[in-house]
Amino acid sequence: MSQFPDYYAILGITQNASQDDIRTAYKKESLRTHPDRLVNASPAEKKRATERFQAVADAYYMLSDPKRRKEYDSLHASKAYNERTTDSKSSYSFFSQFFGGSGAGTQAETNQQPDAEGVFTDVFEELLRPEVERRFPWWGYFGAACGGGIGFIVANVPGAMLGAFAGNRLGSIRDAKGKSVAAVFNELGGSQKAEILRALAMKVLGSAL
Repeated sequence: MSQFPDYYAILGITQNASQDDIRTAYKKESLRTHPDRLVNASPAEKKRATERFQAVADAYYMLSDPKRRKEYDSLHASKAYNERTTDSKSSYSFFSQFFGGSGAGTQAETNQQPDAEGVFTDVFEELLRPEVERRFPWWGYFGAACGGGIGFIVANVPGAMLGAFAGNRLGSIRDAKGKSVAAVFNELGGSQKAEILRALAMKVLGSAL
């Protein structure tokens, strides 16, 4: 491998960073590099952002787990890899070489980089939940519409009002117990995601980028 990904540099931290430091750094860098912030970007710009976002997720994946971090640190210290880089493409090469395989099984055996969006929603779940629920209470509205329709069929207008209330309550339950925050966030349109990412950036970075 010609270049070795410097995951510490990619996250902007030192090698003696704590687990809290790593998580905090990931939050900042993932928000800065998230491709869904770039609503009006060209395909080339979106591609570069996606590659960078993936490299940041790769860095967090490797360094947030003590066992993986220890293995990575051994390679990082090796004289065989003196050309360290923050180039996003080097991360793909790293996973191909050290986690490659042809059989089915674990992530390492199937040569899979971590799912960048999955890493993001996992780390940001607590912050994402209120943003998603405040902006898009879909199932509550869906429940109200369905309940209202059934009530109208049964007892005209009074039944529609009662049915809408009951349906809204059922919809709210599904809001809380149905799809995961990650699933809802990933189904949003680009502009909706961008709006939520700006809100998260204000909370984490102090600016909307």
